[in-house]
Amino acid sequence: MQAVIDETRSNRTARLLVARLEAVARVASGVRHAEAERLVELASVATMRAIALELIQAELAEEIWREAHVKHPQLPQVEIVLPERLAA
Repeated sequence: MQAVIDETRSNRTARLLVARLEAVARVASGVRHAEAERLVELASVATMRAIALELIQAELAEEIWREAHVKHPQLPQVEIVLPERLAA
């Protein structure tokens, strides 16, 4: 039962991340670069927290970010750096 709950939570978190990046991409073209960069930074912090809370796997989050940048090249690049204990 816990595995089902964890998978459901992960899927929901992934959908929320995709939606957030889509929203940021829509807004990014209409704001200054610094403002768009800040929105992307906030989304990356939310991603790191979701990974730290084990709401989403790091590999899936990285894949979502890669796809977002391919689909929306106007998104500023922000490196997501995991804390040492989570990166392993």
